Amino acid sequence: MAADDQKEINLVTGATGLLGSHIAEQLRKRGRAVRALVRPGSDIQFLSSIGVDLMTGDMTDRTSLDRACRGAATVYHSAAKVGDWGPWEAFQKITIEGTDHLVKAAVAAKVKRFIHISSISAYGHVDGKGLVLDETAPLGQSLYRWAYYSRSKVEAERLVWETHKAGKLKATVIRPSWLYGERDRTTMGRLIASIRSGKIKLLGKGDNRLSLSHAANVAEACILAADSDKAVGEAYNCSNDGDITQKQYFDLIAKTLNQPPIQKSVPYPVARFAAFCLECVGHLFKLTKPPLVTRYSAWLMGRHSFFENRKIREHLGWSPTIPYEEGIPAAVRHYLDEHQTISRRQPAAPKP
Repeated sequence: MAADDQKEINLVTGATGLLGSHIAEQLRKRGRAVRALVRPGSDIQFLSSIGVDLMTGDMTDRTSLDRACRGAATVYHSAAKVGDWGPWEAFQKITIEGTDHLVKAAVAAKVKRFIHISSISAYGHVDGKGLVLDETAPLGQSLYRWAYYSRSKVEAERLVWETHKAGKLKATVIRPSWLYGERDRTTMGRLIASIRSGKIKLLGKGDNRLSLSHAANVAEACILAADSDKAVGEAYNCSNDGDITQKQYFDLIAKTLNQPPIQKSVPYPVARFAAFCLECVGHLFKLTKPPLVTRYSAWLMGRHSFFENRKIREHLGWSPTIPYEEGIPAAVRHYLDEHQTISRRQPAAPKP
């Protein structure tokens, strides 16, 4: 371990989440000191096991952010209100106001580099056969009324750029795509359950290319950006690990589960319309549980637009180290192993 690595602290927000945990893991593999901001009651077992310095705090608490940034050389900001459902106030408070708090804390602490994790959904829910988008595309296009996650990502990124352009912060923005990997608590479980029950359907023919990335590959891109002066003031799509279609993704999960390939399908426009109707019902009755499908989730799976990452490959020499053929089965097995472990920990139901 280099002396500089021992001294310089890397602060990771959202470190108990999918991407944040992989950023912390990749930093520790490189022998670098990592500090994680964690909320009270968070599952910190993995972070503790890899030697991360844990600091209790919250994106809504400026005092805790000031404390976390103190002495940090680099900030990796991956914390956000994640998901395609919930009240706007939650996205505003955590993603937008939380980012504003963190940026101000980072400026006050005079951190050297700020890596902001945005999303390709910040471009908007653009779609169209043959449409390929790079970093020159405008943000916030074709956003529907309840696209709270995407809207908050656009606004948070704007705050970062304003501070950077004012000369107060050396920032880089990473825009990941649909993420998967170990410690995914959102989509993999739902996909596994749908495949096992036989309820999953392809949206359209299933031949559309997915913008899909393993979280570890994106974490490596974040570290490359933090280490490069060339990346200051730049935005990078980190949006795919190669070519994979919707059907290939689902079939690889199914194969790992010893299930047959996915054959059922529903037209993509029908799925989008059904999602809109379900969203209307959900908002009308103020349901806290998300609908079976939302327009955002349908867009993730069924869109024909594609986000390329040529810029980060050429600028920083990034290339994914975990291919789909290796990463997808490993992510499925990790989820199953973890789920079985949790089930074994649950106390047995009392006998009547």
